[in-house]
Amino acid sequence: MEGQFTGLIALLLCAVALVWSFKRVGLPPILAYLLTGLLAGSYGFGWINNSHEIQLIAELGIVFLLFSLGLEFSIPKLMAMRSVVFGLGSLQVLVTTVVLAVILKYLGFNWIEALIIASLIALSSTAVVVKELKERGILNIRRGQLAVGVLLFQDIAVVPLLITIPLLSQSDNQVLVGALILALAKGAFVCMLLWAIGKWVLPKVFNEVAMARTDELFVLTTLVVALCAGALTYAFGLSMALGAFLAGMMLGESQFRHQLEAEIRPFRDILMGLFFVTVGTQLDVSYVIQSFIYIVLVLALLIVLKLAIIFLLAQLMGERRKDAFAAGILLWQMGEFGFVLVALAGKHQLLSAEVASFLIALGVLSMALTPYLISETDRLIKLLGIDSEGRPEPHEQGFITSSKIKNHVVIFGYARVGQTIARFLRPEAIPYIAVERNPAIVQEALTAGEPVVFGDPTQQEVLKSANVSEARLVIVSLNDFDKAQAVIDAVKRFAPEVKILVRMKDDTHLEALKELGATEVVPESLEASLMMVSHVLYMSGVPMRRILKRVSIERQNRYEYLHGFFTGDSQEMKEYAGAEGANYSTDRLEYLHAIALPDDAFAVDKSIAELDLARHKVVVKALRRNGEEISMPDEEITLCASDVLLLKGKPRRVERAEQFLLDGLP
Repeated sequence: MEGQFTGLIALLLCAVALVWSFKRVGLPPILAYLLTGLLAGSYGFGWINNSHEIQLIAELGIVFLLFSLGLEFSIPKLMAMRSVVFGLGSLQVLVTTVVLAVILKYLGFNWIEALIIASLIALSSTAVVVKELKERGILNIRRGQLAVGVLLFQDIAVVPLLITIPLLSQSDNQVLVGALILALAKGAFVCMLLWAIGKWVLPKVFNEVAMARTDELFVLTTLVVALCAGALTYAFGLSMALGAFLAGMMLGESQFRHQLEAEIRPFRDILMGLFFVTVGTQLDVSYVIQSFIYIVLVLALLIVLKLAIIFLLAQLMGERRKDAFAAGILLWQMGEFGFVLVALAGKHQLLSAEVASFLIALGVLSMALTPYLISETDRLIKLLGIDSEGRPEPHEQGFITSSKIKNHVVIFGYARVGQTIARFLRPEAIPYIAVERNPAIVQEALTAGEPVVFGDPTQQEVLKSANVSEARLVIVSLNDFDKAQAVIDAVKRFAPEVKILVRMKDDTHLEALKELGATEVVPESLEASLMMVSHVLYMSGVPMRRILKRVSIERQNRYEYLHGFFTGDSQEMKEYAGAEGANYSTDRLEYLHAIALPDDAFAVDKSIAELDLARHKVVVKALRRNGEEISMPDEEITLCASDVLLLKGKPRRVERAEQFLLDGLP
C-alpha cells in the first residue's frame, strides 16, 4: 500500500512538472501526459505496476468528455448535422476499413486479422480531437463540425465492433447475426429510454437543484447524471461513453448547459490527463526502437491514406477543399477506442502479441503527433496550395450561439434592475445577453424569448458563452460586494480591456470596486437622492431645465456632494450599516461633520491654509458665519470664533482633524 502511494505521488509530481514544462515551450499537455505514462509504466520507472484500477478511473475521463461533447449537440443540432454524421461519418469508416483490409490482406494477413486491424485504424481519437478543438476555440467552425460529426458516427460504430470481435472467434455465423440484431435492439431501447429521461426528468431535477443555490449540490448532481447514464448503457452491453453522450445531448437543450459544462470541466480534464498517462504506460520502448523504421513507414502511410480518403469524401459531399483537408488533419490518427479493441482482440487470440504491440505504438505516436499537425494546418494548406473556391462559409443552421454576438452588452444579474436595463437597450437596437443564477427567472425569460443563459458569472465557460471578450460593456447588477468583487476579478482575467459598470447599494465600496477594475460604479442610494431632490425642487417651483442641469453636474462630478452625509455618532453609523445590509466598514465611508469653533479653539485667528488640513486628508466643504454659508471657502479666509466648519472625510480622519482644530493636537 505504501509503495503504491509513493508511486502515485511520483506520478503526480512528474505530471505536474512535465505539463508545466510543455506549456512553457508551447507544446500541448497531451504529449506531457503520454511521456508521464511512458516514464511511470513498466517500461520506465515502474511507478504503476498494476494499473487496472487507474485505467478504470481513467476511462471515466472518456465518459465526462463525451458528456460535455453531448452538451454541445442537442437533438436539433444533431439532426442539422445528419448529413455529416450519417453521411460523411459512415462513408469514412466503411471506405477506410475496406481499403485498409485489402492492403493488409495483400501483405499476408488473413481476412479476420485484416478486418479487425482496418476497423480499429479507421477510428480516430475523440479525446485528442475534441480537446484540441475546445482549447483552440474552433469547435463551431466548419472544420470542427466535420470532425465532430465523423467522430460521433465512429463512437456509434464502436458498439457493434465491441460485440462483433468476440464473436469472430466462433465459427457459427447464425450466432454472430443474432448477437448483432440483439445489440441493435438494445441500443435503440437505451437511446429511447435516455431520451425520455433527458427530456422530462433531468430538466426538472436540475431546476430543483439550481433552486437550492448550492454549488456543491450542482456539481455532485452533474457527476451522478453523467456516471448513471454511462452505467445504464454499460448494463445493456454498450459503451459507457455512448450513454454519457446521450445524457449530455438531452441536457444540451436546457438552460443549464453552460453551467453544466463549467462544472464538469475540471473533472474531465484531470481524468482525461490520467487516461493519456495510461496510454503512455502501454508503449514498449524497446519494441519501438527495434521496429522504429517500420512504425514510421506505417505512420506515414496512415496519415496519407486516411487524410486522402477524408479529403476526397468530404469534397464529394460538397465541402470546401480547405475544410476537407483540415478535417483530414484532425482525424488521421488512431483513437483511444482502438486500444480497447486491440486488447479485446488479443484476449480472444485474434491478434498476436507482436501485432498488438505494433498497433499500440502506432496509436500512441499518431496521437502524440496530431496536436502539432493541427497547429500547423493553416500553414500546410498554404504550402500545398489548398484554398477555398472563394465561396462564403456555409451557414450551419442550429449552431447560432451567443459566441457569435459581438459589440453587445452583457448583464450579470437579470432581476428587476437587469430587466429594466434590457428594456431600454432593446428599443435602441443594442444587442445584449444576460446571465442569471435564478432558474425560475431564466425559465420565464427564455419562454419570453429573452437572450438569457443560466450560469455562474465567475466561471470561464459561462463568460465564454456570453462572449464577454467581444462585449462593448459588462454590467454587474448583483448588489453584493463580495459577489461583485468575484465577478469583476473573473471578467478582468478573461477580458482585461472590457468596460465594467457596477451597481451597488451605496458608495461604501466605491473606491475598492474602482481599484478592482470597475470602470464606473452607480450607488443606488445616491441616485435615489438625486431623484428625490429633482422631485423636491420641481414641486418647489424650480424650473426643470435648472433641475436637470444641477443633476447632470452632480453626476459629472461623480456624486461629489453626495458621497458624504451626516451620520451622528459611531453607534448610529453602525446602525446605518446594519440597515443597509452590506459588509460595512466605517473606515471606507466618507461623511460630513460640522464643527463649531469655540473662543479658545486652536484654529481661531488662523487661515485655512495655515491649518493645512490636507495633511489630515479632509476637505472643508463649507463655512457658516453669521448665518451665511460660504461653499468651498477660500483658503486665505481667517477663521473666527463661532464659525462652523463643514468637513468631509473618512471618520477617523475627521476625528483627528477635529482634535487638531480644537486643541492643536497633530
